[in-house]
Amino acid sequence: MNKTSINKEQNKYNKIIVVLSIFIPLVVAVLFGVKIPNVEPLMFLPPIYASTNAITTFVLIFAFLAIKNKNINLHKRLMKIAILLSALFLVMYVAYHMTSDSTKFGGDGILKYMYYFILITHILLSILVIPFVLITYVRAITNDIERHKKIAKITFPLWLYVAVSGVLVFILISPYYQY
Repeated sequence: MNKTSINKEQNKYNKIIVVLSIFIPLVVAVLFGVKIPNVEPLMFLPPIYASTNAITTFVLIFAFLAIKNKNINLHKRLMKIAILLSALFLVMYVAYHMTSDSTKFGGDGILKYMYYFILITHILLSILVIPFVLITYVRAITNDIERHKKIAKITFPLWLYVAVSGVLVFILISPYYQY
């Protein structure tokens, strides 16, 4: 596929990337404020979606190792799994917050500052990583490998931080859940 064909194909996806990059955070923000009445709180979800983040972390690392070892097919499969896991996390996260009150962090001192730093950076980077993941994926599926590699060098550490920090947020807040 020549460069012109690649650019045309990527341009088809650009509108979808922009829409999803705006739509997903807005929908999450809106749904975060919606409480479904008379529904049993889904208190079992936080450890499950934290585990999903942990699994995503390992999948991303294994995908990185796969591509370093030139195992392109394994890398492709693992990246699709990572995207699926991230989407699954988001669905569970929203479902939990639509049925349960937010848990307040009860720690103090340096732990409190660490928690809020990790939480805030996790939230901000989880929004920022959406277009990076989508652009990186589109460059891969359109076979624009050189540009894929360039953006993947940014996407990988961002996405890895979001996955790891999601686990850390859960670990720090979990003593304060009301099960």
